[in-house]
Amino acid sequence: MRLSVFRAPTMAQAMAALRRELGDDAVLLDTRSGRGGVEITAAIPPDEDDDEPWLANVPAVPADNRPRDNQLGPLPEDAPLFLIGTPGAGKTMTCVKLATRHVLAGRQPLVVTTDGERAGAVEQLGACMRALGLALAVAGSRTALVRALENAVPGQPVLVDTAGCNPFDDARVRALLGLIHGLGHPVLVQPGGLCPEEAEEEARAFHAMGARHLLPTRMDVARRGGSVLAAARAGLTLTEAGTGPDPANDLVRITPDWVATRLQGRSA
Repeated sequence: MRLSVFRAPTMAQAMAALRRELGDDAVLLDTRSGRGGVEITAAIPPDEDDDEPWLANVPAVPADNRPRDNQLGPLPEDAPLFLIGTPGAGKTMTCVKLATRHVLAGRQPLVVTTDGERAGAVEQLGACMRALGLALAVAGSRTALVRALENAVPGQPVLVDTAGCNPFDDARVRALLGLIHGLGHPVLVQPGGLCPEEAEEEARAFHAMGARHLLPTRMDVARRGGSVLAAARAGLTLTEAGTGPDPANDLVRITPDWVATRLQGRSA
């Protein structure tokens, strides 16, 4: 089922746009009203003989199902990494995994959180950092964040866990950009298993906010990898993937073979 989202000042205008785009067979799934107008989500029912309709929306890849080399790459190391994404995407756990990797390799990363909104967020990450023998800096403003980053010594890895952001909420976007813009590399953390169209739309929104790297999570429970390739099509480099809850072992480098395996519906 192909999902589409329509936004307009009024319900009548949104419905008119829906009918122009999807026709009379579209199914209305959700409606939301806000200060900016109306948002409706609709879909076209799949054909009865198409048991995997979302596969039609997976971006084209080479014949052997492997992504192009320029779609793959490591996480950047020349500036702080800002883990951004929607609420519940797995940013905090990814931060723990990256910090664990550095500690096991003999490095002491600087870890910062700007997530003062989610209940228990600071306490959760702080407990994990204490277990690793690391301190956790908490920065609720850009000024505090800049001061925290200034404590990093040359060459020290810096990881910043941010609060969940709705990339389609202008106020949330402005708040996040006002906090982190120009201070490092935003890395989109996105759960696997999303509808490919939704994953790409979300990725394009975060790309517009400066993200250039993608780190998919929950790939241990995602059935296939179509949403990952769809998100990468927004202009993001595939880096690593979260494949489970183990901080020491469940963050793996994304390779062409890994992608091909996931597209075939098998665990890498």
